[in-house]
Amino acid sequence: MPDPSWLFLAVTLVGAGFTWNAYFPRRGGTPLGIPSFFAGWLTSELAGHHFAWQLAATAGFGLAGAFERWPGQLGLAITAASWAALLGLVFVARRGRPVLRRALDEALGPDHPERIRRQLPPRLAEDRPPDLPWNPFHFHHPGVEVIRNLRYAPGAGRRHLLDIYRPRDGVGDAPVLLQVHGGGWVMGDKRQQALPLMTHLASRGWVCVAANYRLSPAATFPDHLVDLKQALRFIRERIAEFGGDPRFVAATGGSAGGHLASLLALTAEDRSLQPGFEEVDTRVQACVPFYGVYDLAGRFGLEHFHAFERFLGRVVLKRRFSEAPEAFRAASPVHRVHADAPPFFVIHGTHDSLAPVEEARAFVAALREVSKAPVAYAELPGAQHAFEVFHSLRCRDTVHAVDRFLAAVLADWRAAGSGAAQPEPSPVPAPAAAP
Repeated sequence: MPDPSWLFLAVTLVGAGFTWNAYFPRRGGTPLGIPSFFAGWLTSELAGHHFAWQLAATAGFGLAGAFERWPGQLGLAITAASWAALLGLVFVARRGRPVLRRALDEALGPDHPERIRRQLPPRLAEDRPPDLPWNPFHFHHPGVEVIRNLRYAPGAGRRHLLDIYRPRDGVGDAPVLLQVHGGGWVMGDKRQQALPLMTHLASRGWVCVAANYRLSPAATFPDHLVDLKQALRFIRERIAEFGGDPRFVAATGGSAGGHLASLLALTAEDRSLQPGFEEVDTRVQACVPFYGVYDLAGRFGLEHFHAFERFLGRVVLKRRFSEAPEAFRAASPVHRVHADAPPFFVIHGTHDSLAPVEEARAFVAALREVSKAPVAYAELPGAQHAFEVFHSLRCRDTVHAVDRFLAAVLADWRAAGSGAAQPEPSPVPAPAAAP
């Protein structure tokens, strides 16, 4: 049987390595970037859970006599330091709250809470963060109904299905959120991301739509974006059947979904991206991209670009950058900014291993230079990629901030005469989902 003191030291070093990586992750483009992301993501968002399993393991090793020899004693000292660092991660996560609050005040003005209360009914105006369940992967909300697998493009395949999240007690003329999943344009599903955000907003009176879209390498960009514009067409034509207001649609998404949501918000006038449905209004009234990719053309000279460009050229755009740089620029949100862009709330983490935070900074600067609408930016201390996929302290604070941003944009939209404040709605029955 292995010596428990040496085994405990080995387990302790693994746990300490996870904690170290949460503070000092490898950044984009390196071979270690992906494993660094997975290790840092789970540790930084679930520091309390890591502490719990380490505490249980330490107690078990203690009962096995692991502390009777020096390797176990060294492991115990390392464990104590690791626990202190895990506690520090909790405080780092809490530092995001004032960052988010400041971002809203700077972009929307400090009086935006009053504008929300004045224009919106109590259900939409309520300023309360979501609950934080003990199980970070529990997404069921008793007040939210989910309608699965509605087909949004006639005659299309299984990637052209969407889900709708809405209040179980009914809703009418509700604002709409379109959620775009990530996955590097090659994987992902509508059931996997932004569940904390969608369930929270649906419980507050929103109608949320999560759509699949075609994936590479079978799909070639801009197929992904064309599909999402088809989903927006579905919202314009049919969302009222589910209690939504087709006049107010916000787009959101993370990673590749943040890239696509941003392009959706910035390309409403590009009818070439709407083949066969050019007459449909594909504007959105707000956009909230999370840890997105904003430059596919290497405009900022970041060191990760060359490896990224090879992947894009082979798998997503099916063209070489040297032969068609204009295609890469057309697929880059930073090259699509314009004065009539809708309000944006860009959210990124300082410790993102997969999508460099420098791109988010540059995208925000480009937007602010030309856009007439508010541009909020929150750079969250210590946050990894995909930090809001499951419940955590940082996720709760971010979801609350997004709720307030969208409520303020909705309030200003209604105050401008685009929509009148609505009374509390009565239920709207849902038609049957597609098989």
